Amino acid sequence: MRLLKSTVHPDIEKLEGRIFHRKAARGIILDGENILMLYTARYHDYTLPGGGIDEGEDAIQGLIRELEEETGARNIRNISAFGMYEEYRPWYKPEHDIMHMESYCFVCTIDAELGDTQLEDYEVNNGMKPVWLNIFDAIAHNEETIANSNKKGSSRLSGESCFYL
Repeated sequence: MRLLKSTVHPDIEKLEGRIFHRKAARGIILDGENILMLYTARYHDYTLPGGGIDEGEDAIQGLIRELEEETGARNIRNISAFGMYEEYRPWYKPEHDIMHMESYCFVCTIDAELGDTQLEDYEVNNGMKPVWLNIFDAIAHNEETIANSNKKGSSRLSGESCFYL
């Protein structure tokens, strides 16, 4: 899969130390100018649906599982690679210094009607929900959220750069 972009968080001076490697699969699902996103009330942002690839899964299996869980997507098909975004961020657990995140982004098609989600407790507590919205409105909203965030350089949107490319 082609590398779209690689970024290093501004708080990281050198890519040295104990690095935690994480892979994620994310879905780009379009219907005309509308895109399926996850809105998270806690952060007041939109992100691409998807998440961590479990041990023993390949990226496509992880994508399908995550889309079903987070959005209730059904009949996920026509899956094609879009590209990979990697980032290096400070890690918040004592056993590692840096997290190396690889987000594999795929374009796919789903049935129009979403089923029930299977969100994890923290996702429910953060006010996460799937929404269809105009892609240009989503981008404008997130750009405003990033510009006004008090978490400069550490926005959780950084890992969603497939959305902007």
